[in-house]
This record gives sequence, structure tokens and C-alpha cells, in this order.
Amino acid sequence: MPTPDLFQRLGIRNPVFQAPIGAIASAELAAAVAEAGGVGHLACTWRSPDQLRDLLRTMASLTKRPYGANFVLDFPIDERLGIALDHGVPVISFFWGDGSPHLGRVKAAGAVAIQVIGSVDDAKRAADAGFDLIVAQGREAGGHVRGSLGTMTLVPQVVDAVAPLPVLAAGGIADRRTVKAAIDLGAAGVWVGTRFLAAQEANIHADYLARVLAASGEDTLYSELFDVGWPNAPLRSLKNATTEGWEVAGCPLPPHRPGEGEIVATRAGGTGIPRYHFASPTREVTGDAGAMALYAGEAVGLVNAVASARTIVEELASAITQVVSH
Repeated sequence: MPTPDLFQRLGIRNPVFQAPIGAIASAELAAAVAEAGGVGHLACTWRSPDQLRDLLRTMASLTKRPYGANFVLDFPIDERLGIALDHGVPVISFFWGDGSPHLGRVKAAGAVAIQVIGSVDDAKRAADAGFDLIVAQGREAGGHVRGSLGTMTLVPQVVDAVAPLPVLAAGGIADRRTVKAAIDLGAAGVWVGTRFLAAQEANIHADYLARVLAASGEDTLYSELFDVGWPNAPLRSLKNATTEGWEVAGCPLPPHRPGEGEIVATRAGGTGIPRYHFASPTREVTGDAGAMALYAGEAVGLVNAVASARTIVEELASAITQVVSH
């Protein structure tokens, strides 16, 4: 399989894209992935403009290699997108909606445009709109999940539908075997979230990390439970006291869920985090972090050790090199 021109233009040695795993995706994580020849990603949707500027300045001090800024289209992004483009972010990705209305701005700035999709039809629309790269996210994925097909069936159909546009496989990919499978399905690279939860550089709460390392795929739940702040968005997270209490109560709808409105944890600035909020716990969170949204995909059972981001990228990329060399 030849290396896509896009990867050569960006100087990507290892087509391993770290997914934008919310606030867990620190500048240190994204920069370390970039320095390892992959593409790190920052979640930019929920940061204030000043926070985003500070974050991008930090990135500029940590790496000169390409990295990405991700935007979720269920929220206003115009100002934040402009900040990212003004700072010269070379890769811009869109999730949870059609990013084509923003495509002109991205292209005018000389950045690469990525659309994350969950269906073949969405992939076709993104290809027709002129996106540079498509991410096909299977239902196994952790965090918010766009479509209903599994990675094994979605990826090859998307590859066929948008060829010769390069496609990244997302969902259920956490070790060399799953990367090799993705490449065999026709993907040009991989988009990985859950494995990077256990990166040394990840901004993850110790309780969350411990649960990730101990979990199996059966310990995840696909639901819309953590919907405060982001309603009507299916997601996959680890089962915990919040999910178990909700299931014991018969899976009631809001506002009748157990502990509705209760503050379970607190951010560093003192802001309370209510039960069922969509935020996940970062290092500085205090309180019952384990009751929050603990996003993880079905591949969490393959994640059993902490490693540096560089080690993770190189391990995953070695499977791509092996497939390409054959």
C-alpha cells in the first residue's frame, strides 16, 4: 500500500492519529505523539478562547511537527476555529455533524481537513465536499459514537466508497493486531483514543486510569446516560456506580434518574460537576471522580499498562510498517 501524498506532505512517518479525548488530551500528550511521527489531537470545542490561545502557545513551545485541533459541531465553534487557524494549526478535524460549511476557511488557511463519520453515506458526502481525509468510526469506539456499524464492516465499505481518498479506521484499535486488521481492511492509518488514556502524558485522573487498566470490553456500556451539557449523543463509557445505580432503578429518563443534579466532583477552579455530566475526570478533579463519565472503547481490555506516547505510537505503527512491507 503506497503512502498517501497527504501523509508525505505533512511529514507523517507513523500514520497513528491520537483521537481528541477531551481534556484528557493534554498539550504534552498531543506534542509527544507528534514528536513520535504521528498526529496528536487537541479537543478545542469546550475551551474558552483565552484557554485555547494558551493551549496553542504551549503546543508551539513543545513541537514544530504537525498536530490537529478537533471541533464538535453540536456546539458553536466559529471563534475557536478561527483561533486555531490563526495559530497555524495544520490539521483540523470535525465530529458530530457536517463540517463542510467550515471547509473553505480551513482550506484557505492551508490546513488539512478531516471529517469523522459513522456511516457510508456520511463518508460519501464528506468526500464530495472536498475533505482531505475521512475517519470511519465504528460502534466499538469509546467516547461519543456517531454510527451504528462495527469497525470491521464500516471501514472497508467506506474505503470502497471514497477511494482514492485515504481513510483512517477508528474504534476497537489498541494494539498491533487491531492495527494490522485495520490496514488489511484498506485503512491508510488509525485513529486511536482508548490506548492513549494510558499514556504517561495523558491528563487523566488516577482513579479513571486504574479502572481503564483493570477493565475488559464487557465493562463498557453504550448509552446516552452522561448527557448533561451534551444531550442526544450516544457514547461508550466504563460501567461505574452511576451507570449501575441507573440500571438498578430501571433505566429511568431525566429528570428521574438516581442522584439527578447531585454534585459528585469539583474542578480545580471550584466548579461543581453534576452526576450525568458529559465531562470526564482529569488529574486535578477532586471528589468522586469514579462516578463521572469514564469514556473507553471495547478495546479497553487490551490496555493493561502505562507507556509513553512515543512507545505507544511506535508499537502501533510497527504493525503498519509490517503490512506495507509485505
